[in-house]
Amino acid sequence: MLNYEWKQLIKSFDYAFQPIVNINNGKIYAVEALIRNYERDFTIIFEIFDKAYNENMLYDLDLELREIVIKKFSNININNLKLFYNLDNRLLNINDFDDSHTVNLLNKYNLTKNNLCFELSEKDTLQNSNNLLNLLDVYKEHGYNIAIDDFGIGVSGLKLMYFSEASFIKIDQFFVRNIHKDAKKRLFCSSIINMAHIMGSKVIAEGIEEEKEYYVCKEIGFDFLQGYLIQKAQLDIKNIEKKYKIIDDLVSKDKRLNDKNILSDKYIQDIKSLNINDSLYNLFVYFKNNPSNTFVPIINDESELEGVINELDIKDMSYSQYGLALAKNLSQNSDLKRYLKSVHSVELSWGVDKTLEVYNMNTGNKKGIFITKANKYYGFISVDNLLTLSYKRNIEIAKDQNPLSKLPGNNQIEQRLELVFSTYTENTYHIVYFDFNDFKPFNDSYGFRQGDRAILIFSELLKKHFEKEAFIAHIGGDDFFALFKNKDYELVYKKSNLIINKFKDTVKDFYDKKDKEREYIKIQDRFGIKRKFKLLSVAAAIIEINKNSQIKNFDQIISIMKKQSKLTNIALGSCI
Repeated sequence: MLNYEWKQLIKSFDYAFQPIVNINNGKIYAVEALIRNYERDFTIIFEIFDKAYNENMLYDLDLELREIVIKKFSNININNLKLFYNLDNRLLNINDFDDSHTVNLLNKYNLTKNNLCFELSEKDTLQNSNNLLNLLDVYKEHGYNIAIDDFGIGVSGLKLMYFSEASFIKIDQFFVRNIHKDAKKRLFCSSIINMAHIMGSKVIAEGIEEEKEYYVCKEIGFDFLQGYLIQKAQLDIKNIEKKYKIIDDLVSKDKRLNDKNILSDKYIQDIKSLNINDSLYNLFVYFKNNPSNTFVPIINDESELEGVINELDIKDMSYSQYGLALAKNLSQNSDLKRYLKSVHSVELSWGVDKTLEVYNMNTGNKKGIFITKANKYYGFISVDNLLTLSYKRNIEIAKDQNPLSKLPGNNQIEQRLELVFSTYTENTYHIVYFDFNDFKPFNDSYGFRQGDRAILIFSELLKKHFEKEAFIAHIGGDDFFALFKNKDYELVYKKSNLIINKFKDTVKDFYDKKDKEREYIKIQDRFGIKRKFKLLSVAAAIIEINKNSQIKNFDQIISIMKKQSKLTNIALGSCI
């Protein structure tokens, strides 16, 4: 129990709520509770908890704070809203776990465990990471949602992700702020997002403040947003909105290329679900009325997927007289949780490629994979339909892939250029056009097999030196394309020049000793006249497109630069 001093102190405590919204439509999903109005003696919020910890009052303080926040949260008039509540990591040192206090509070204010999500920070987890994992397990066993907060700034984040099976990963605002200007942050976040999705977790971007940050976060696959761009933490719950129009506005303003890698409804089965609170008898009836179904999706009151129940697990009971009698006994027929099996699911917006990746990486339900839409149960894709999707996707990729270099072809180049022309006022792009010098004489003299070898050598150089930082493609023949976004010109020039020199040195070995020594070949030109041609090399034209560019000049500029690059091996132009 809190002593008199602490009881007086917490009278000044209040909570503000900051919304966590769906990145695709701005609908509110949850609010994070942030303590406010603390005493002037505490210059920072952590001092409150430091004092409580030092006086062995931390656990009792936390219980009191839970009631304050749950009571206030219960008055927010938005259905199915979740409350994200921060736990102090030092509670890990308290071994006895009793959730009866929290359950009583939830019942008192007409809430359920599904409304509550505990946030556990990975900060300062070097010494107690195992304790943190243990606490995660305890809370999960008792049916609570778990979020790993401040992901990326602690020392055990990946270990937590691996073992915890947390419902949510909140990537720290350090990695979100100015993500549109920092390629390393984009790489870090996209890698974590992909891993989290495969592990079955949704990912939240913390601290988002700018529109350009929003577009990058949406592009790389975040599920939810939290930050000043949406709304600051609100003490007055009347200011919490069901949907934030700013996201709708940003989506409508987004003229960038739409991802064609989408999941079509024709592959998604609408398998009827049961509610977790349905009776065992209703479960038996379900399988009787749906004899072709070997499992049933189980959802909660918010239509979120809880898991599945397999017919095989209840078959013996459902076909016995005792089982039917037990199911009809209303005092014993409401607990379906004992038969529930966890499953992985993917969001409809994730597309075909990630759906196939998540399915292949998980060994759970090999009959297929579940689909959610805005976190609500949406349907199921069977393994047969997944195989069809995989086959179609491979055909689509192969159609737009150069058969020799295996690089993307002209369709993808056109799509990328559409993206450039619609977003160049917000970004700086560099297009690099590569063209071989004297390729036909080389091909005619040494044969098309050597010509193909030269093209393959160059494509491998592009992959090695460009692939991590640029989109690269094969226009056809001896023409190649590279697109850099928000990179310094000096970097683009340096890398392009490096490839030019490496290619020139490498292909020298394709010539015989005589041609290599004199550094030219002698062959008839198209008019039947013998001429000297230099050894094979490549030229590059670099074109910068930025907010000052006049796109109408693009075709003219690139034509000029191609000719100029032939004279100097590398040239720079700008659509201004």
